[in-house]
Amino acid sequence: MTEHSGRNGLSLLNPPGLYDPAPNGYSHVALLPPGARLAFIAGQGGENVGGRLSEDFREQVRQALANLRLAIEAVGGTAQQIAKLTVLIVDHSEARLQVFGEELAGALGSGPKPACTLIPVPRLALDGMLFEIEAVVLLPEA
Repeated sequence: MTEHSGRNGLSLLNPPGLYDPAPNGYSHVALLPPGARLAFIAGQGGENVGGRLSEDFREQVRQALANLRLAIEAVGGTAQQIAKLTVLIVDHSEARLQVFGEELAGALGSGPKPACTLIPVPRLALDGMLFEIEAVVLLPEA
């Protein structure tokens, strides 16, 4: 089993018998310490501060990840404290998965990635919205 323990006791695990998910940008298990303080970040889309969406998938992913980082920082967390991601992609494809993986690696840096579920969807809340990401974050003790 590969295991990475980070600050605040967040452990990201890949148990033996499961394939190595690292090339796809996630870990199989996120283990939180007893009494963990959590933040649940609502789905962040690719809208800029003015509510505008780019038509480009990569730009929406990049903006959504920037929005996610802002929300996490607003509650005193960092991207390295993300335990779980849920990703929604309109018209999912291997090409879009690759774009997401590249942008996630750029946003989170090297090292193990959080547990993650990707869900292909036919549409999201807003016309033209192609990507949405939500997170569960382990926060520092109060």
